[in-house]
Amino acid sequence: MNRARPGRILFVCEAVTLAQVVRLATLARALDPARYQIHFASAAFDELIFRDTTFHRHTLYSLDAATIDARVAGGRRLYGERTLARYVSEERALFAAIRPDVVVGDLRLSLAVSAAVDRVPYANLINAYWSPFAVRDGFPLPDHPIVRLLGVELAAQHFGKALPFVFAHFAAPVNALRATYGLPELGSLPEILTGGDQTLFPDVPALIPTRALPPYQQYLGPVLWSPPVALPAWWDRLDPERPTIYVTLGSSGRVNLLPQVIEAAGALGLQALVATAGRTKINASALPPHVHVTDYLPGHLAARRALAVVSNGGSTTGYQALAEGRPVLGLAFNLDQYLAMTAIQDAGAGILVRAGNAEATGIRAALKDLVERPTFLAAAQGLADEFRRWDGPATFAAWLDRFLASGVDDRPPATVRMAAS
Repeated sequence: MNRARPGRILFVCEAVTLAQVVRLATLARALDPARYQIHFASAAFDELIFRDTTFHRHTLYSLDAATIDARVAGGRRLYGERTLARYVSEERALFAAIRPDVVVGDLRLSLAVSAAVDRVPYANLINAYWSPFAVRDGFPLPDHPIVRLLGVELAAQHFGKALPFVFAHFAAPVNALRATYGLPELGSLPEILTGGDQTLFPDVPALIPTRALPPYQQYLGPVLWSPPVALPAWWDRLDPERPTIYVTLGSSGRVNLLPQVIEAAGALGLQALVATAGRTKINASALPPHVHVTDYLPGHLAARRALAVVSNGGSTTGYQALAEGRPVLGLAFNLDQYLAMTAIQDAGAGILVRAGNAEATGIRAALKDLVERPTFLAAAQGLADEFRRWDGPATFAAWLDRFLASGVDDRPPATVRMAAS
């Protein structure tokens, strides 16, 4: 790269959930604008996330969140080849206009084609639990229509055998599109999700361990974000003596479970700080005592105030809770949430509840266990100590400096590196 000019860094996210957008925006904010020209491509730019940024913004087509959510709920493939071809076409036009030195993606599967074709160095941000090198006994059973038909126990018996075919089915459109450009197949879904010239994990190995990790895959540490919003008026009226929980199901949790969570909190006499992410309206007059609701809260402050955090099980809120030393009750639905929450539960820092068949009594029992058993808090505080040893955005900025200084123009194209891996 010509270091006489600022490096051009293009961030491309699939704006399906808030997590993908905020992770890339947080990494982009860590770069020195005097040294880097920062471009950000997304289907939408929420000012809650992009406030006070000077990024060059580019609008790209993405499937809308409702379509993705419906396909996840139906157990269907998220992307067809035609959709991905449109993604690739728009990305290549963006590459031609910007001529980026590096493209950084988050859940944008089409970059496995467009970046390889145009020989743009591609860094892929993805959780380590998706890596083929992750240490695991197997993949957890997500919510799926077959689970409702057969029940959890019977569906689990068939899940392991069916999984290779399911993963191949989900990977097929990407591999087919790569073939049209003369690129080799990447493999199954985990290989596609973690493919790239560089793969960056917003995790810590103490929570998501891997083995025999290749040199182009590395940990950054957690990439944490909290909505930059003012505290609500009721914050100063909270009871400092009452056991408190923080509840948020984010942008992709099963929001229909909020009433059950609120009911459980009320039955246990807990003070609940509930953030709806603007996804539902709750009648304040019908709330149990000591339950307070708003659209958004500064998540790190809410978690710090609480004994435990109730989330959708995903890594965004889960890691925010662990960073504050708070255990997590995860109401998981999709496979990514199950993977993140399984790791947290296996570490002793949380309890996973299946969102697909969750009900108030089960949520209440899990919540009671979480706030009363000290082992959960101790495990979460141990992970908080580990998290403090990492600074994800700073590690990313240092990695980028090294990567560009290594002379990326002389590196073999992405197609060669992917094939070699």
